[in-house]
Amino acid sequence: MSNLHIRVLGPISVLVDGVSRELTKRRHREITGILVAQRGRAISTASLIEELWDDSPPEGAVGAVRTFVGELRRILEPRRPPRTPPSALLTVGDGYALRLNSGAVDAWGFETAAAAAVRASPEEVDSLLSTALSDWHGAAFEEFAERPWAIPEV
Repeated sequence: MSNLHIRVLGPISVLVDGVSRELTKRRHREITGILVAQRGRAISTASLIEELWDDSPPEGAVGAVRTFVGELRRILEPRRPPRTPPSALLTVGDGYALRLNSGAVDAWGFETAAAAAVRASPEEVDSLLSTALSDWHGAAFEEFAERPWAIPEV
């Protein structure tokens, strides 16, 4: 499996094995953000559609979501052989979940470091918080900060 890192502390972006992978479509970035905000929990396709379209969704919304997820899987796991199960963006019931370790998302790593700083010695606090702050590259979930799904995370 590749080393996957997702950044949401600024523009949403993806690194695979240290190499930036293009999320050229707004929907790819937004689905990534929504899944990160779910923190490993599954979100149903219907709920994902509600989050993606403000007004009534288009008639082919389910197919569009499936297409976006398929494209996103290829971005997140570029070396996964065809027709093999994904290991990061999973189908769970009638929806999807992003299953990653806590260090794979910059925001999760920041939270872990901030919690560790509370329990750390004064000598360790500066290092922990400096490292955590270095992951920030702009506003959290920058492009989507005003979207209903992002507001609690921001």
